[in-house]
Amino acid sequence: MKAADARLKALRGQITELEPREALRRVSAGEALLVDVREADEIAQGSPTGALRLGRGFLELRIEEAVPDTGKPLITMCAGGVRSLFAAEDLLRLGYRDVASVTGGFARWKNEGLPFEQPRRLDAHARERYARHLMMPEVGEAGQMKLLASRVLLIGAGGLGSPAALYLAAAGVGTLGLIDHDVVDRSNLQRQILHSDARVGMSKVASARQSVEALNPAVKVVGFEERLSSANVERVFADFDLVVDGSDNFPTRYLVNDACVRLGLPCVHGSVYRFEGQVTVFWPGRPERPGPCYRCLYPEPPPPDMAPSCAEAGVLGVLPGVIGLLEAVEAVKLLLQLGDPLVGRLLHYDALHARFTEYTLARDPRCRYCGDGVVFPGYVDYEAFCAAPAA
Repeated sequence: MKAADARLKALRGQITELEPREALRRVSAGEALLVDVREADEIAQGSPTGALRLGRGFLELRIEEAVPDTGKPLITMCAGGVRSLFAAEDLLRLGYRDVASVTGGFARWKNEGLPFEQPRRLDAHARERYARHLMMPEVGEAGQMKLLASRVLLIGAGGLGSPAALYLAAAGVGTLGLIDHDVVDRSNLQRQILHSDARVGMSKVASARQSVEALNPAVKVVGFEERLSSANVERVFADFDLVVDGSDNFPTRYLVNDACVRLGLPCVHGSVYRFEGQVTVFWPGRPERPGPCYRCLYPEPPPPDMAPSCAEAGVLGVLPGVIGLLEAVEAVKLLLQLGDPLVGRLLHYDALHARFTEYTLARDPRCRYCGDGVVFPGYVDYEAFCAAPAA
């Protein structure tokens, strides 16, 4: 007997082999997880619905991230039932206690008419562009596909919107919405890096579109060259997954907040002032552990003379880059459902002292907009609201 045949015979004596229908029954009942260990080109031709697709070459490197519980029963599958036996053996060596293999592999699974799908795959160009994401178990191809299918709306193409737009486009967020009624101004170019001196006088949306498409032509840019108002806010927000607020005035911030509360959208909020910035996520509609909205933190706007704009007070040019990037990070985490987003937490950055400070934000159960059992009270005249003296 050849050494390979002897080795395979020994494995079949050690590893439990399951008929495809029995494997499907266990997976459907939640008793086990099916791990497809074939390579990417094979999986592209079809894979059992809901299978964990890791590939044989990276199995040992990725399995612990994907399945941290070594007590979880696993069932390996390859094309014909041989590679899956070796994969099962390696999983047992890693400490997984209950591992089986599908006899006959995917070929038999498919021939018996069991459910499978042809997963969407990245093309060669996208695999090269997002190669560093694909190496990360937390992202991988499934996560990158999710980013490509995502739609993010940016409020403003200015100091905060510039870095957020560039990094979200670079990350592969498939659709970026940009709303800004203004034009490129030379006095803003020390922080609004989406734009250039040659585009002074051009609409910010048109300028931003050029920069985003030059960086990543696959990203679709949906532009709104208009001022956000109560009349158009729900039309503009329609079909987006989340909002990144880079506005620099209180009327827009309250309007964005109120619309996000009404539509159940998470709002990644950032603001800057001279040498300080802050970022948080307002999401009272979060399915688990709802957070506060902007009005929970600021029920009433401060007097106008207490809240000067960047044009009046100035801002360190690189500071919006820090805060805008943090907004982009939070947006990606929300889209991929990773980590602990800044819901109910506010991160403050003091650039002069190079210090980050975190504050806890509590949701106000009596908030007029997101409080317990409240009915959405409607939009208001935000210009008048923010110009009136605080109560």
